[in-house]
Amino acid sequence: MKKTPNTFHLTPSRREFLQKSAMASALLVWPFPAMPVSLKGVSMGVVVHSYGMRYGGKIPSERYPGFKDALDLMRHCHSLGAAGIQTTVGGWAEDFAKKVREEREKLGMYLEGSISLPKDEADLIRFEKEVVLAKEAGAQVLRTVCLSGRRYENFKSEEEWEAFKERSVQSIQLAEPVVKKHQVKLAIENHKDWQAAELAQLIQQTASEWVGVTLDFGNNISLVEDPMEVIRTLAPFAFSTHVKDMGVKSYEKGFLLSEVELGKGIIDLKEGVDLCKRYNPQVTFSLEMITRDPLEIPCLEEGFWITFPDEKAKQLAKILSMVRNRSFKGTLPGVSGLSGEERLALEEKHVVSCLNYAGKELS
Repeated sequence: MKKTPNTFHLTPSRREFLQKSAMASALLVWPFPAMPVSLKGVSMGVVVHSYGMRYGGKIPSERYPGFKDALDLMRHCHSLGAAGIQTTVGGWAEDFAKKVREEREKLGMYLEGSISLPKDEADLIRFEKEVVLAKEAGAQVLRTVCLSGRRYENFKSEEEWEAFKERSVQSIQLAEPVVKKHQVKLAIENHKDWQAAELAQLIQQTASEWVGVTLDFGNNISLVEDPMEVIRTLAPFAFSTHVKDMGVKSYEKGFLLSEVELGKGIIDLKEGVDLCKRYNPQVTFSLEMITRDPLEIPCLEEGFWITFPDEKAKQLAKILSMVRNRSFKGTLPGVSGLSGEERLALEEKHVVSCLNYAGKELS
């Protein structure tokens, strides 16, 4: 198969090297201290994964000190003008949940928790404890996922996929009575596992007012689905959202997929926001701007399709046409070749830029 040129190789050309060098230099002098305390008009929160490098202090830095916990994340996002946060709850103690509630109420922010589904009945004790702590902190919606990886990477046979589906249904059935008991909504994310129709069917079969969706605006492009069709399918079930924009480019095995700053990608953000608000006026909008290297979606490889029905081939032509016709202009965001300080600077620039866009264009 003839290779399709792309602008993101492991051994970049001299032109790309110069582009990255210029970007890195610009990041180090970008005047974060001069940013306004509040970006007016922002009504969007921030998902903890937007700070995947900074949360937990994974990269030592004086300019961008790490966030040790949800309190640090909340205070920083508040300083940017964000409306709330969605963050992990695992490992919280009761006194910490109270501190989060006090800080949240003082700052006037919303809070959503992120927890793991119960693996089995023995895991229900852990699950219920996290539900209780999240509610104590003020969370009314808890985002969760059925798969921590990616469908096309995790499963090598139809049998493996069917076993995963059975485990997922069992976990949701275990979780539903707990969230119903505590009057907290459980929102299952389309996390590069379920096709939109599959997740919608799963929610309908669960038939509980306490179980719905965290609608990620961009994840299902990786499953060769049109992002707007995904939003239209899942918006009726959305309790919360992961708002993101996506850039795409061709590569020899399929296409590259990357989160990009809001307004620079292929997703109709205004339509997505309007649809979610139409079905659920109380839905929250949380930014998930992950700063990383582009994901490779190897949809031209035979193994990619093992767990998909045959009709997905029709969607493939449509998605590859979109990649070709709406290819991201310039180089997709990436972090390879950047120092730790430069990565943190790029992460912060992305979050601030997206919040600024949301305040101006989506409020």
